[in-house]
Amino acid sequence: MQEELLDKTIRINRLFDFYHSLLTEKQQIFLRYYFQDDYTLGEIAGEFEISRQAVYEHIKRAQHMLEEYEDKLRLLIKQEERERLADHLRIAADRLSEPHKHEIKQLLVQLDQLDE
Repeated sequence: MQEELLDKTIRINRLFDFYHSLLTEKQQIFLRYYFQDDYTLGEIAGEFEISRQAVYEHIKRAQHMLEEYEDKLRLLIKQEERERLADHLRIAADRLSEPHKHEIKQLLVQLDQLDE
């Protein structure tokens, strides 16, 4: 159960990295507070002087929106695949002669920098 919660939190944070600008300001704030800053629903509710249920609904709606964006745009899935392929390239590069290894490692560094 705890591992599932952690996996969900990681997924939401990764989706948030890609799609946060597509959410409303309030959705962004609530997701940041809840998933990144570890606020409780009650703490967020107190901060904004609304009910815990209202906070819950905002967060639930924002999560749903993030999943919808991912279903359509697939940015997270593509990123995870790029990371997997880059890892395989690193392993393959280690088996090459030094000049080729160095060239591939430089290209991988450039690839990593694209995501920053």
